[in-house]
Amino acid sequence: MQQTNPKATPIYLNRPQLQAQLIAARTTVIVAGRRTGKTDSIGAPYVLKMMQRMPGSTGGIVVPTFKHGLTNTLPGLFAAWRRWGYKKGVHYVVGRRPPKSFKQPITEPHDWEQVISFYNGSIAVILSQDRPGAANSLTLSWILVDEAKFIDPVKLTQETLPANGGIKTHFCRHSFNHAMMILSDMPQSKKGSWFLEYEKKMDKRVIDAIGAGVYEVWRIKQRIMNLHNKGVEPPAYLRNHLRRLDANINKLRSTATYYKEYSSVENVELLGEQYLRDMKRDLTPLTFQTSIMCKKVGIARNGFYSSMKEGHKYNDSDFEYLDSLGFDYMPEAIDCRADRDLDPYAPICIGMDYNANINWIVAGQPNERLGRLNVLKSFFVKYERKIPALVADFCIYYAHHRTKTVIFYYDTTALGSNYAVNDIDFRYTIISEFEKHGWSVIAVPLGNPMRHDEKYNLINRGFAGLNRLTPYFNRQNNDDLILAIQTAGIERGRNGFKKNKAGEKLAESEEDLLEHRTDGTDAFDTLYIGCESRPHSGIAVIDTGGVM
Repeated sequence: MQQTNPKATPIYLNRPQLQAQLIAARTTVIVAGRRTGKTDSIGAPYVLKMMQRMPGSTGGIVVPTFKHGLTNTLPGLFAAWRRWGYKKGVHYVVGRRPPKSFKQPITEPHDWEQVISFYNGSIAVILSQDRPGAANSLTLSWILVDEAKFIDPVKLTQETLPANGGIKTHFCRHSFNHAMMILSDMPQSKKGSWFLEYEKKMDKRVIDAIGAGVYEVWRIKQRIMNLHNKGVEPPAYLRNHLRRLDANINKLRSTATYYKEYSSVENVELLGEQYLRDMKRDLTPLTFQTSIMCKKVGIARNGFYSSMKEGHKYNDSDFEYLDSLGFDYMPEAIDCRADRDLDPYAPICIGMDYNANINWIVAGQPNERLGRLNVLKSFFVKYERKIPALVADFCIYYAHHRTKTVIFYYDTTALGSNYAVNDIDFRYTIISEFEKHGWSVIAVPLGNPMRHDEKYNLINRGFAGLNRLTPYFNRQNNDDLILAIQTAGIERGRNGFKKNKAGEKLAESEEDLLEHRTDGTDAFDTLYIGCESRPHSGIAVIDTGGVM
């Protein structure tokens, strides 16, 4: 395809990215798998266009938690802008009052702490849903909703959408005034599926008309450019026709809703039919349906953790610490100080799972008074990174925890061989590695692994609130673990219900990652069984076997 502007620097956009930019509907909802480039090349150009074409406007970037926005959304936006020549400190500033050389926004914010300021006076406010009243008193001209499957739709409807009224006197002529873009991968729960309803609001005829108009505009621009190259002045009617086309397309865009899901089938021309056949053969049925076919699924009603609900997830960030980092933080600064749910004076309980290709730590703290087990964070390492690296990751993250004690729950799978490191067993290696980092270990043996049917009953009773402790997951620290739990299947075994672990034997692929299989769920099982059946205060040392 010949460029209509020869001076422009070409950039690569894949099919989802290109379609989102060309259709440019006022409401755009993109549901696509991981590594599709949603934030980088769909969200970033959208925000850039809103801020450039409505100088002085105010927009909102909605994220589930401030920590997520700080570590995921904003770095993706900034990286894309940097590639396109927009420099922080020159074209925009973040988290501070802009320099006097910048134009002033039409409506100045009360404070600049959560604001991206552009040189033309446009600003974008970071609206994290774990900050109460973040959208209060704002008048927004556009919204970007990132990681929509984690967004609370009630909060969005009550707090943010009413603010997207825009300043009509300034931007009423723009088709994208009051625009909204929603980005997410396929949700795994009913609550996270709220944005899928936008599919019903899309009029396909309008989208087809926009697409046809965009093609006609390109065709006319090509004709004009060819005439220029021949030294011929294009007739005036072509330019007039082009202006009318633009006006008509923008009129359609101003009321259009564009909803699109992208599965691997979208790229069948590139991947080939054999790839799809291989994936159907090699992946578990559930993984094929979600990762390849982009089917809508939630927590499996007949899954191993069928009693887990959306209410078993929570957000709890320490905003005072996160705010102190600013937006030019080093990634290693995000550690346990950002977690408000961590009790600094209590030991951390851990359960682990050991495998040749992936090893897990799931960390939690029980609260006897409230009857809950907070699953604080999960860690995993893959392939050449083994247990020493896993323990090091844990100790680095919790370096500022005041009580350097872990209560290590383990069953007999931790004894004997240790293919994750060497011929010394897991238990000895784990205790030794924690001690190297200055931590004390209280090792609590659980005996032989609990039978699957007994484990199924115990843990699902826990989720139902019928045990001493109910498990709750810090959502932003356990994304992969939560997905693994929600998709863990069940099958009939000799003694009743059994967790379906067949997927653990398959080779890893981009669509079927090791961290989304059942290995991590086994580490959670050990943590919950230990905290529920063998509660420990962290005072006495149990079964150190001479190691401590």
